[in-house]
Amino acid sequence: MSLSRTLLSAPAPEVAPLLLGALLHVTDHEGTVTVRLTEVEAYHGPVDPGSHSYRGRTERNRVMFGPPGHLYTYFTYGMHTCANVVCSPEGIGSGILLRGGEIVEGLDLARARRATSRVDADLARGPARLVVATGITLGDGGVDVVAGSRVRLELREPVAAFSQGPRTGVSGPGGSDEFPWRFWIPGDPTVSPYKAAAVKKVNVRETP
Repeated sequence: MSLSRTLLSAPAPEVAPLLLGALLHVTDHEGTVTVRLTEVEAYHGPVDPGSHSYRGRTERNRVMFGPPGHLYTYFTYGMHTCANVVCSPEGIGSGILLRGGEIVEGLDLARARRATSRVDADLARGPARLVVATGITLGDGGVDVVAGSRVRLELREPVAAFSQGPRTGVSGPGGSDEFPWRFWIPGDPTVSPYKAAAVKKVNVRETP
């Protein structure tokens, strides 16, 4: 099965499991790092309260509404960049978050970039780590991963089995069991642990 914009035009929850086992190649002046994707999450436009595009197009999320097959990057928590592959028909506003993977090429370069990782399985275990290890930057937002050269996604044969469940750290309705749009390869050590969204504490003042 080859990667194409036609394939990526399907709804995000349908495309997401097809990316498990796919190879993401990222090349810059330091070299090439390739990650085999083991964990992804789907975010599907106006029907999905957990999606950045849920309330419509903004300057920040406009890439999500563009043609499928491009990279949507965003900055989160004031310190991390995350990367998504845009999918679904143009105008829908959908993407697939690249949550985790195994470094299969450029291991020494990935280790240098992620010097705090004690084991190789941790190099791209989580969306922010994956971006750092591969060398993806916020400036890569909008690049073509189908026909591109710096960032290129290569589809492989579908994995034999995958698991799915609620997305990690998504609060509100989008984090419920109604959206089991996190997909991962079961038993793979590069899959990040599931974390439910933190519940905000509300201080209640009792009246006498």
